[in-house]
Amino acid sequence: MKCPYCANEDTRVIDSRPADDNSYIRRRRICDKCNKRFTTYEKVETIPLIIIKKDNNREAFDRAKLESGVLRACHKRPVSAAQITRLVDEVENEISQMEEKEISSGVIGELVMNKLKDLDAVAYVRFASVYREFKDVNTFLEELKGFMDKG
Repeated sequence: MKCPYCANEDTRVIDSRPADDNSYIRRRRICDKCNKRFTTYEKVETIPLIIIKKDNNREAFDRAKLESGVLRACHKRPVSAAQITRLVDEVENEISQMEEKEISSGVIGELVMNKLKDLDAVAYVRFASVYREFKDVNTFLEELKGFMDKG
């Protein structure tokens, strides 16, 4: 591992431990030349996941797109960046545990909505309104009624 401070290629691992959710390894390293310490994160590289969109087009899974959608739903809500990251991590982990090469965007949308429902009701409704493409106020009210009945 190359030192980010002096670019020396001789560094040593001084501590390794699993990260919070066990999805990657956190390693503390020290440079043999400049003696500065830095942290790296090691994650298993997986086979690229293909998302089947509503129009049957296929594209590679993009965590940034998922995170962006959740961020928009949580805009001006009392939801921290850490909570959003945790939610996206959980969805990403659930998707990878399915061990599918292709997955419908609908499955991902439902996973996100289920997690948002527990996190923030307004963010849930915002996400659902875009995801389910509410056509009019009645569709919106039906979704709210369903949410209120389950909650």
